[in-house]
Amino acid sequence: MKIVVIGGSGLIGSKVVNNLINLGHEVIAGSPATGINTITGEGLAEALKGADIVIDVANSPSFEDQAVLDFFTTSGRNLLAAEKEAGVKHHIALSVVGTQLLSDSGYFRGKIAQEKLIRESGMPYTIVHSTQFFEFLGGIAQAATQGQIVRLSATYVQPISSDDVASAMTEVALNTPHNGVIEIAGPERFRLAELVQKFLNLKGDTRSVVTDSQARYYGALLSDVVLLPAGDARVGSVKFADWFEAVNV
Repeated sequence: MKIVVIGGSGLIGSKVVNNLINLGHEVIAGSPATGINTITGEGLAEALKGADIVIDVANSPSFEDQAVLDFFTTSGRNLLAAEKEAGVKHHIALSVVGTQLLSDSGYFRGKIAQEKLIRESGMPYTIVHSTQFFEFLGGIAQAATQGQIVRLSATYVQPISSDDVASAMTEVALNTPHNGVIEIAGPERFRLAELVQKFLNLKGDTRSVVTDSQARYYGALLSDVVLLPAGDARVGSVKFADWFEAVNV
């Protein structure tokens, strides 16, 4: 099949591209760097010509509220319109577990808008809701740092490795459209504050994590289970300790 991966040079996208190429598919890695821009529309029609599947794993370059909303709505409209024109048979988008419950966050309002466009597009689709990636633990800590203190919620998380996310996205691409949401998660459950402290300790980072029920996550206050999959999630195989050892060898 011909498959276009939007965000194909990023953390997840590059792994999905490699997986699909290894399986013998014709794959285009779409990004502004390769002349394919979903905001301006540059190169989009040409890239999608003859494409069977589009996988959208692109993320907003800015996390400012309005910028995120503008990115996901503009990119979503342009991409879905071009897919219809090209006769694409399956639109797949990567989103986040708990998105619909986190509307007080500007970032998640952007994701909600993106998902609404997909559901209302008339395109056959699958939305993959993933739990947080191990690879973002450092960024989560940094965003919550004040001096030497990191303030984080004690909410439960079930983080997943980027390799497991890419495997799930690849599997979805090789199956028929779900026309709904599929959830994916890692194999272990932690308290967010405890996991980040563990991560910092292993890195030799001297910051201390303090549990704070008012600490926000991308601008949202968290309930105890909002970041956990709500249904029967596809569970990855990579545990935190194994991931950490692999990336810090």
